Amino acid sequence: MPGHVLPSPLTVVYEDCRMVRLTAPYLPGFLAFREAPFLVDAVQRLREREPGLLPQVLLVDGNGVLHPRGFGVACHLGVLADLPCVGVAKQLLQVDGLENDALHRSKVRLLRAGGDLFPLTGDSGAVLGAALRSHEGSTKPLYVSVGHRVSLEVAVRLTHSCCRFRVPEPVRQADIRSRDHIRRSLGGPGPQQESRSQEAQRPEVGPEQSPEEPPGEGRSPKARSPGPRTHAEAPGPGAQEQ
Repeated sequence: MPGHVLPSPLTVVYEDCRMVRLTAPYLPGFLAFREAPFLVDAVQRLREREPGLLPQVLLVDGNGVLHPRGFGVACHLGVLADLPCVGVAKQLLQVDGLENDALHRSKVRLLRAGGDLFPLTGDSGAVLGAALRSHEGSTKPLYVSVGHRVSLEVAVRLTHSCCRFRVPEPVRQADIRSRDHIRRSLGGPGPQQESRSQEAQRPEVGPEQSPEEPPGEGRSPKARSPGPRTHAEAPGPGAQEQ
């Protein structure tokens, strides 16, 4: 519309980060019951504050139908928020005969270019997701799966189109900003707000930068212990399904 300046692609236009207390115990395969309610609350706040920014699709740091019960956190959030949802996991959840074995690793090595992929077909014959080489400079695939109201083909295309680095920007930015929020909330050292925001955007990869693992990426998810804990909630990511 006249006079309205659209933001550049992959620019952060909304941020909502707060500390929440998790009281439900951690049970493998039931992560959504522990964390999805806080993500739904974040989506609802967005609906109320900035309805014009409500996303057409959510990317969740976790799994969709690639799950022991075929219904991971990306499915759970999509149904509760009534929005299309894609699961984007950094590690393979080994279900239905899928294993990170020599055969799987050999298929990963055949992913030569950004956008290359292979389907994740379980022993049941069902295609549960896709292993995607998301960036030219990344050798570690992402594991993309359907969450809610989206096909696997569209889920893969959306994920790949959002990748400046290995992890798609909505998930990567939420991870960076929630970690920074934790540092600032707990009194730890952290960069100033302005410089943090500029660094977090990182629109270009310089000659000395690698798109494989920019700061804040590449860390293996830490094991979750049962019982209450406090963490930062951000509207973009879920949590890695174990």
